Amino acid sequence: MYELRFDKDAEEAYSKADDKLAGRLNRCFEQLRENPLNHPNIKALKGKLEGLYRYRSGDWRIIYEPDKKEYIVNILQIVRRNKAYR
Repeated sequence: MYELRFDKDAEEAYSKADDKLAGRLNRCFEQLRENPLNHPNIKALKGKLEGLYRYRSGDWRIIYEPDKKEYIVNILQIVRRNKAYR
């Protein structure tokens, strides 16, 4: 199982989430703990974000960087889709 680590911005966004969104994010986090590389809502990013992945949950995106050797998932951003790839 992978360990999750939150960047400051991601932790702040999570703490501000309402109960409904927090529940959805918690389900996403469980999936990322089990396998951060293989799920229908997971996609490897390209271009300047190469090496990062995103998990799609409705209009929200979790941008993260998995460390396959250390079994760590660094959660970098939790943002709405229209702000995710800037």
